[in-house]
Amino acid sequence: MSTLHTVNKSPFDRPSLQTCLRLAGKDHAVLLFEDGVYGALQGSTVADTVKKALDTVSIYVLGADLKARGLSEDKLIDGIKIVDYKGFVELTVENDKVNAWL
Repeated sequence: MSTLHTVNKSPFDRPSLQTCLRLAGKDHAVLLFEDGVYGALQGSTVADTVKKALDTVSIYVLGADLKARGLSEDKLIDGIKIVDYKGFVELTVENDKVNAWL
């Protein structure tokens, strides 16, 4: 059963992203949006954890939330995919479950 995990909190405020990545199953998808997009940045304290997770899960970031926070796409960890709102909806449809990490 496929699962989409959504993370909307900054990894610097809460451990939601780290816990999500530790518990996400092989071939699950993770979508970072709102302040969760900070977890997708190169050079951060969670960057190594995110890079390692890319071996087993697909990680996406909502492009509009990057833009709203003044973050450029070239600051993202390699392998993270950018989606728009349509892509967000498609991820929810493609997966059997959605698990929101608060």
